[in-house]
Amino acid sequence: MSLFTSLADAAYALARPIVHATDGEAAHNLTLAALQPMPRARHALTSPVLATELAGLRFPNPVGLAPGFDKDARVAHAMPYFGFGFVEVGTLTPLPQEGNLRPRLFRLVEDRAIINRMGFNNGGQAAAAERIACLRRHGLPVPLGINIGANKDSTDRIADYAKGAAAMAPLADYLTVNISSPNTPGLRALQDKGALEALLDGVAAAQPAGATMPVFLKVAPDLEPADIDDIVAVALDKALAAVIVSNTTVARPALASRHAAEAGGLSGAPLTELALRRLRDFRAASGGRLPLIAAGGIASASQAWERIRAGASLVQIYSAMVYEGPGLAGRIARGLERLAVRDGFARVSDAVGVEG
Repeated sequence: MSLFTSLADAAYALARPIVHATDGEAAHNLTLAALQPMPRARHALTSPVLATELAGLRFPNPVGLAPGFDKDARVAHAMPYFGFGFVEVGTLTPLPQEGNLRPRLFRLVEDRAIINRMGFNNGGQAAAAERIACLRRHGLPVPLGINIGANKDSTDRIADYAKGAAAMAPLADYLTVNISSPNTPGLRALQDKGALEALLDGVAAAQPAGATMPVFLKVAPDLEPADIDDIVAVALDKALAAVIVSNTTVARPALASRHAAEAGGLSGAPLTELALRRLRDFRAASGGRLPLIAAGGIASASQAWERIRAGASLVQIYSAMVYEGPGLAGRIARGLERLAVRDGFARVSDAVGVEG
């Protein structure tokens, strides 16, 4: 771990009581404000063991920042300092929107979890595009993904995704089609086979002629076996570059926090086992033919290693940083390097799917 991330973790440990006494959304906004003036990162944490290739992209290491942290692409330039091997911004919608009413973000400290019902709050794709274009002109040492969604009041959500693909594809290393948020009413219905086919056709048609932009699909963990089979069939038929398993859950396991009954998507430690099961389900349903990215409940190198061995080529984190500190990505990446060597793999990527 670098001196920078060690210092960042130490500072966070001192500030954590104050941060956790502050409203979750306010604390998040303060974090973004602190990171925004940082200079652009020029290097990424990597090694021959960690370097990974997926969808024609080279990832310095397989630990990425999940969307939601940097919705409006304000701090992507700084995130490689913390050990991230790729960064995904968004979710971005065609038009700016405020999202749901506050309060809408809750820390479940006793459960090491988060409940959010943000509702795709963001400043819109046009404003983010200006910042991303500036970042692209100066360069970024890691791949940049852009997560696109539909406006809450849209009368044609498939058209919204097509608009997002047209606007953001020229700026992204990959696009993520997010149909898995529980906080936009009806959005998860786009996971149904017919709707998903139409959606992905619209996204493909909206990209510039001859474009080969990798498209990832982000799905919910709250799926039945038949849903998984349908999604896999469509993903393979439409030649998706990867499926991200998974987003937050609407399920409520036993929780200790007073916020347990809040509406919204649950993330963090309680999601660990469910997200792992869904990853294994997608691996089995696809017979290993569909690249997978794991998200949800990953807070350590051992958990990330378990996801990789279960079939994930990459992993993403976000909620765990609230409890583990900003240096978590770097610790996970270095831990993966050690675990790969321990288990006799020359590269972390050689362990993808070895469980089955």
